Amino acid sequence: MTVVQPRAGHRAGSDAVFLAAAVPAGAGETVLEAGSGVGVAGLCLLSRVPELTVTAVEIDPALSALAQDNAAKNGLAGRFTAIEADVTAPAKALRAAGLVRESYDHVIANPPFYAQGAVRAAPEPSRAVAHVMAHGELAKWVRFLTTMAAPKGRLTLIHRADYLGELLGQLEGRFGDVAVFPLFPKADEPATRIIVQGRKGSRAGSRLLRGLVLHEPGGAYTAEAEAVLRSGAALPLAGPQKKKGRRFGG
Repeated sequence: MTVVQPRAGHRAGSDAVFLAAAVPAGAGETVLEAGSGVGVAGLCLLSRVPELTVTAVEIDPALSALAQDNAAKNGLAGRFTAIEADVTAPAKALRAAGLVRESYDHVIANPPFYAQGAVRAAPEPSRAVAHVMAHGELAKWVRFLTTMAAPKGRLTLIHRADYLGELLGQLEGRFGDVAVFPLFPKADEPATRIIVQGRKGSRAGSRLLRGLVLHEPGGAYTAEAEAVLRSGAALPLAGPQKKKGRRFGG
């Protein structure tokens, strides 16, 4: 996949690729990505899953335009729609942008990782918006994703590991069957990223998965990480589906 990114400012990295790998989307389903940047996560998904459609929501008009161009460069424009919108905007503004509530099988996000005041904001406005989130905005992002997810739809997002408690709190009462998938820089180091996934309206409990080690001791990617980054392999987060059949004894 070939992707054009700005020379300066925010640039997508491996987080977007691992996010896409964790989404259990199937052919014919619909995906909405919040804060899509230049479209890397959505385009990775389209490359892996046939007949999937992706709607990419991005507040920065330049990045949104680049995302649509990147879809065209990779022959995916027919299944990819970039929408310029603020995910924290009122419902009326979101409807005007073409976003229909409860209409997506999957909602995904790679939200800004840092709380306002915790780090020095980058001088480039686009990079600052992509990296720093104002206090209370994570709740607004989760509310947006909840609103857009179809009944029983799945949410998948990637964040810093130290945000796990806050994320679980935001998902409570909205998404159940929550799986937490840690990403470890090396085998002997604590996780720095987590992928969190849940199903809307489910009452099932949470699961902590074994996760993925990204690098060998010498710094090279592990074979498992390479399979995702180079070969489009998927990450198995979704739990086993209950088989439908005859119920005995009543």
